[in-house]
Amino acid sequence: MAALRAWFAGLAPREQRIVLIGAVVAGCVLLLGALLPLERKVAAAKEELAGKQADLAWIRSVAPRLASLRSPVAHGGGESLVVLADRVARQAGIARSLTGSQPGGDGTLSVRLEQVSFDALTSWMATLLQQYGTRVVSSTIERTATAGVVSATVVLRSR
Repeated sequence: MAALRAWFAGLAPREQRIVLIGAVVAGCVLLLGALLPLERKVAAAKEELAGKQADLAWIRSVAPRLASLRSPVAHGGGESLVVLADRVARQAGIARSLTGSQPGGDGTLSVRLEQVSFDALTSWMATLLQQYGTRVVSSTIERTATAGVVSATVVLRSR
């Protein structure tokens, strides 16, 4: 630092002013170079936030309407969970894989399926939930030697 001061002191007064003005200009350029990108990012973040808030307001405004449009869950017409699970399995084409079912004491039904396509199994469970309001309490899915084919135990509960 002492060498820099000595060099600066050795300059003519006119050169000292030029160096000082240059240092101030360089400092301003560096400061603007750092602040402008930050300002742009802040402006972009504010714009994104405003968009997200508008989306949230819209979602909140249509949520009650969407809830009222939701199709009511068609219950199994008074049929037992065992009959419902079997009927939906037949409709899904996996009735041959249904090897057993056992009612639980708490209103659940444990269903065992052997050698069933995983896609058909998930479709069966989705149909039970979406069309009949039957929940999957738990499931144990085991792979078999055949790709895409599983064995599963699914515990169901009706609403």
